[in-house]
Amino acid sequence: MGKNPKVKFGTGQYDYDMICIGAGIGGLATSAIIAKEGLKVLILEQSELIGGCCSTYDENGYKLDVGASIVELINPMKEVFKLCGKKVEDYMDLISCDPIYAFVNEKGEKFAYPVDWDKTVEVISKIDAHDGQSFKKFAEAGRKSIDKYVEPMLSIPNQTMTDALKLSLKYPGLMFNLLPKMIATHETVIRKYFRHPTVLGSMAFQSYFAGATPELCPGFMGLVALTEHYGIWYPKGGMVAIPNGLAKMGKEFGVEIRNKVLVDRILLDKNKVVKGVQTSDGKQITAPIVLSNVSALTTYKRMIGRENLPWHINVGIDSYTPSMGCPMIYLGLDKKPDLNAHHTMLATSLEQLNQSWYDYKADVVPREGAGQSLVCWPTDADPDLAPKGHHIVNFIYNGPVPYAPIGTNWDRLKPQYMEEAINFFDRVFCPGIKKHITFAKVSTPLDFERRLLAPRGCIYGLDFDILTVGPMRPRSRSWAVKNLYLAGASTHMSGGIPTVMSSALITSNLIKEDHL
Repeated sequence: MGKNPKVKFGTGQYDYDMICIGAGIGGLATSAIIAKEGLKVLILEQSELIGGCCSTYDENGYKLDVGASIVELINPMKEVFKLCGKKVEDYMDLISCDPIYAFVNEKGEKFAYPVDWDKTVEVISKIDAHDGQSFKKFAEAGRKSIDKYVEPMLSIPNQTMTDALKLSLKYPGLMFNLLPKMIATHETVIRKYFRHPTVLGSMAFQSYFAGATPELCPGFMGLVALTEHYGIWYPKGGMVAIPNGLAKMGKEFGVEIRNKVLVDRILLDKNKVVKGVQTSDGKQITAPIVLSNVSALTTYKRMIGRENLPWHINVGIDSYTPSMGCPMIYLGLDKKPDLNAHHTMLATSLEQLNQSWYDYKADVVPREGAGQSLVCWPTDADPDLAPKGHHIVNFIYNGPVPYAPIGTNWDRLKPQYMEEAINFFDRVFCPGIKKHITFAKVSTPLDFERRLLAPRGCIYGLDFDILTVGPMRPRSRSWAVKNLYLAGASTHMSGGIPTVMSSALITSNLIKEDHL
């Protein structure tokens, strides 16, 4: 459709220059960058909180993270602040976490992967000498790709085949190094290096960070296991410190944020060009640019409406599936848990990880210990998140899980699921901890859908596999509607803080290119 027509700002024709729907970190970051250019920006957020899945709320004296639990690959976030003439450290305090992961199996045996590459080789070598040396080779090959190509992959548009060609010309080795990993699956890549079931499982679960099974996820997700060795951080005050920092910076440039305002429709003129939004109370707010930071499915199906879209766009949107959902268990404890890392994983086999995905797709809740089980201990990094002497753990018991389990629903299943999860946590991760639980809560996919308006409670936007990567994902600059832009988990490189920050860099550049 080409570039969108430039608009005249400050003429009084519109209420704002840009309206952003949703105060997730993609929308907050894009809005701050655009406001820095002098545009009048309004963010409308349906919740009382900002940040979406990357947020924190208070309950019973505990500060609970909604979903996101760590930040890595912080260069995209640094670039967002740099574009605004600011520094990350002036807006948030990031606490380094080491080790990256601890692992425990059903027998109670434990091991951990430290940030240090060489020390990780030593840990893996104790499990299997061959795999220890293979990790060294895996790391050497992967670091070259990460150092040279991951940043371009994250922060440069790959929305069209033309974009892909430009990337290839600018970085000649990019396609040669990463294309094989784009075509191969995550499982195929790691099986070339590792053979021990425990090590394979510890290198396989990262596919779920993109919302897919190792058997289907693009092979470059194997690099995620390596990027974490560049460092992982937890923000003091909880994960909400990240959107709070972005919001504070945006407000310094005049960004206005209104909470508890639900957008019903994106308004179009007779030429199908955006002209603003309509909220649930019927109020219309006008702007020549609209940025959607909500699901692309919600944006097109509900806010634009199928009747306003060409048939081929409707076909494309219908081909996407919301990503997996995972119940999150939140526990308050009156004693320190027997954990030794910010994240502790159940040591699960590659085969179990794959099988849990097919159970999920068949609307079956995975059996105990079959899916990904991940415990996060935020009060290890920041004790101030809980009352003095108390701690918090957030954990995924058996993810992913279906939105509508066969024969039941999450409102009925929730009490039983939470009881099973707590018993499993007490038996496998922290024996004897059950009597020290002072607070317990679970958020199911249905709860996430109600609270965040995420379709089917999805946590990574859209399913992510070799058929929905790069140019196959929804575009940051809408092809279907002029002056409509998208940012967030359902665009670009899927969910996760680094990729969503990168989507903000891409979208803000497109808006500036088109209108400034």
